Amino acid sequence: MLFSLRLELRKLLYVCPLRALLNNLEPRLHGYATMLGRSASLWHGDVADTVRRRMVRDPPDLLLTTPESLEAIMMSTRVDHAAFFADVRAVVVDELHAFAGDDRGWHLLFLLGRLERLVDRQLQRIGMSATIGNPEELLAWMSQGRGGRVVGPARPPSDGDVTTDYVGSVSNAVSVLSRMFRGERRLVFADSRSRVEEIAQGLQAAGVRTFVSHSSLSAEERRSAEAAFAAEPDCIIVATSTLELGIDVGDLDRVIQVGAPPTIASFLQRMGRTGRRVGSRRNCLFLATNDEELLTALAVIALWHDGVVESVVPPPRPAHIFAQQVMLLVLQEGGISRPDIDAWLGAAANEVGRVDRLAILRHMLETEVLSESEGVIGFGPRGEREFGRRHFGELVAAFTSPMMLIVHHGAAELGTIQPASLPVSGDEKPVLLLGGKSWKVTNIDWPRRRVDVIPVQGGGRSRWLGGGRNLMMWTASPQRHQSAKAWSRGAPQ
Repeated sequence: MLFSLRLELRKLLYVCPLRALLNNLEPRLHGYATMLGRSASLWHGDVADTVRRRMVRDPPDLLLTTPESLEAIMMSTRVDHAAFFADVRAVVVDELHAFAGDDRGWHLLFLLGRLERLVDRQLQRIGMSATIGNPEELLAWMSQGRGGRVVGPARPPSDGDVTTDYVGSVSNAVSVLSRMFRGERRLVFADSRSRVEEIAQGLQAAGVRTFVSHSSLSAEERRSAEAAFAAEPDCIIVATSTLELGIDVGDLDRVIQVGAPPTIASFLQRMGRTGRRVGSRRNCLFLATNDEELLTALAVIALWHDGVVESVVPPPRPAHIFAQQVMLLVLQEGGISRPDIDAWLGAAANEVGRVDRLAILRHMLETEVLSESEGVIGFGPRGEREFGRRHFGELVAAFTSPMMLIVHHGAAELGTIQPASLPVSGDEKPVLLLGGKSWKVTNIDWPRRRVDVIPVQGGGRSRWLGGGRNLMMWTASPQRHQSAKAWSRGAPQ
């Protein structure tokens, strides 16, 4: 796809939901671009400021970024936005399903509307995903009424070696994992960070070469674990959904799910990590630790055999994203007039409704988040006070996250935990579990949100509240219900 585009385009944006996925893709896309005499570069929060300044002076032909970093570029006073994006002709959105189902999707569409206004042209929009059950609806959502076409198979493949086993507990799952498939490279999924840590600690205690990947580990810790895993033939990496979205960790022999994924799409993404070598087959082993997980796993497998994939439905009426985008437009343009707001935010603003848009703007003016003078809207006293800290950096993210404490071993950053992992009394020195290793807390600096630790042998726990994905509920036809029942009776247990 990229080869045919390069003959027609001068510049291309490539947007991904995760920095790790961008980091993984960049060497390959850089190689493809170089073959054509073009340039490709990364821009996200981990990229050094010197590299970004160089890109501002000489924009790459292919820019790989996240929506949040694209937002940061567009509000930066150090970037001539019109010049930087002048030659962009198309935007590729990878893993579209990871955006479309929540607020990040609307955030991205608002950004694309602003970008089109900036370059004064419609951009070709290309969304890519292997696990969408309603591609025509998402095409209409992403194109915002411009039309387009769906390219690819009508449904994902329903072949592969899939087995379900009831093990009764996480410790039993660890015992099974430590004994099975020795000599192979195994990717183990679990749907919470706490469970990932518990499994990894148990495997390491059993003498299995084990690595860990989840969102609360530092970027350096994750990169080191993923690189080491890809280089070793006999090992396990235990991960949450962070390794679900196509990050290349080398040739995999097995995918194992402890518990059950919340969706068929997740199952397809995870099993799709295997079967990539010639002569190998896709495979997945479910290890259920309780009755609910067993029934969920069987239901997911039965629906997969029936060719079902969930529909991805964008949330309705993104009014809060509209309010955020108005404030960011004020920063981007140094002030904005009322008529220009809708022109900048494009068709996505219509999803909020004109009456609601006017009410939101009126409320922000009345509460002095914004102010208006001679027809130009800017920040008001309350807006400056609440959002002006750190040069309005908090506005870049449209989504709130819980308080995190950064864990350090000397100068090395290990990752983050939530305060729930620590005791109420500051006199206690707990042992944390992070990266599959045990760490004793030596100091807690609450104002700096820093926890200092030293390694110890065994024990510990870390807790993260929330962040899990809800189980997808299904209303199926009677024929599908019968199919699921028949298949579950014959499924391996």
